[in-house]
Amino acid sequence: MRAVKGLTRALNDSGRFKYKDPESVVDFLIIGGGVVGLAVAQRLCQHFPSKSTYLVERHGRAGEETSSRNSEVIHSGLYYPLDSLKTSLCLRGRDLMYERCKAHNIPYKQTGKLVVATADQRPYLEGLHAKSLKLKWPAHSPAAAQSDRVLPTKLLSEDELREMEPDLSKDIVSALWCPKTGIVDSHSFMDSLEKDIIESEGGELVFATQVVRLDAYNKSRSAESTPDINAVEDGWVVQTTSEGGEGYAMLARNIINASGLSSVMVLNSLLPKEKRIPMFYARGSYASYHGPGASSVSHLIYPCPYTGRNAHAFESLGTHLTLDLQGKIRFGPDIEWMDLPTSEVKGTENDSDFWTKKLIPDESRLPDMHKAVTSYLPGVTFDGLQSDYVGIRPKLIPPGGGFQDFLFRMDYPNVDAQRNHRNPMISLLGIESPGLTSSLAIAEMVVEDVLHKTE
Repeated sequence: MRAVKGLTRALNDSGRFKYKDPESVVDFLIIGGGVVGLAVAQRLCQHFPSKSTYLVERHGRAGEETSSRNSEVIHSGLYYPLDSLKTSLCLRGRDLMYERCKAHNIPYKQTGKLVVATADQRPYLEGLHAKSLKLKWPAHSPAAAQSDRVLPTKLLSEDELREMEPDLSKDIVSALWCPKTGIVDSHSFMDSLEKDIIESEGGELVFATQVVRLDAYNKSRSAESTPDINAVEDGWVVQTTSEGGEGYAMLARNIINASGLSSVMVLNSLLPKEKRIPMFYARGSYASYHGPGASSVSHLIYPCPYTGRNAHAFESLGTHLTLDLQGKIRFGPDIEWMDLPTSEVKGTENDSDFWTKKLIPDESRLPDMHKAVTSYLPGVTFDGLQSDYVGIRPKLIPPGGGFQDFLFRMDYPNVDAQRNHRNPMISLLGIESPGLTSSLAIAEMVVEDVLHKTE
């Protein structure tokens, strides 16, 4: 396994932005307008209608990074360890996603998924099936649902799977059927969250605005310098800039750091250099397909992932087949770990967006993708593949590092706030797949289980 260097940058590494006294106060500040940030903001507006909730997003619209560059799959909650946040939040988020789609007329389809296997991979399927039988309903699940299995799956015989997907390779002899998997129009989903925030009493979306500095705020030390603010609680001074505008500082009583690919950078600005957390980046390419060999496909098809020594699909679920809501076929993502550019050795925080230059689809990935796909759909032709788009995944561990769960980290502006569990900054770290599926459950956990206890 090759070595990949992690990025350990922080906000304002260059020292360009000097401290500014806050000019206003906000109860909840969400940094990052991807699907998770939107879900948290929407939940806060709903749960605390009389309080102010601001979401700050550096791009001109929501979901411009990881949230708009994924498979748009509603995952069933199959792959991860039983006691992990990824499992519980995916299971809960899956059900919340279907409920919201139905209630808000968001386009979706519960297609179901086949995890397909060759003869020597059948034990892996059997392990997944056995694990699905052990899964328990996650927190906040309705009592009425708990008489059913939280994740129904079925091991299919070769005849059964061939009847469902006749284009599969003859080497594929078994499959695990997961009926709870589906697809969603992620942009319509995000639009519905935006609408709720905009129409709420205290919610506000602030686009094209970047957080550039973060400082702990102690009311006892700061009251003299900011008499107009004179906050009754401690909190965080968040400095932002907008293109063509002057810098602006506000006091946030609570922060939810949901900035995805920049989340560690935000957190690192509070940490000494020797304790900074590195971020690793994995590039995933997608290809559209128009051609023979898959014309009858009507379900999502996932190969058994390469598990290696870890005996689990921790890094990637393999180059799988997904459908969009119009029935068009897409393959991907593959996985390509990204090396830091040489400028990062002596660079500044501005170099931290090096990954944006890697978003152009690269046709050199197609031969390997074709090889992976034809292992289970041999009739797919290379000529029918076309590079589509690329997504970047935030990773907290390097290649071969094993399983990394979603990480919720709590930081406080001072010891007194920590002792009383008030005014936290909640950093949501490593939110990659199944982040879209889990988004509403992540919001539920942040608001109901964490912030509700501090208010």
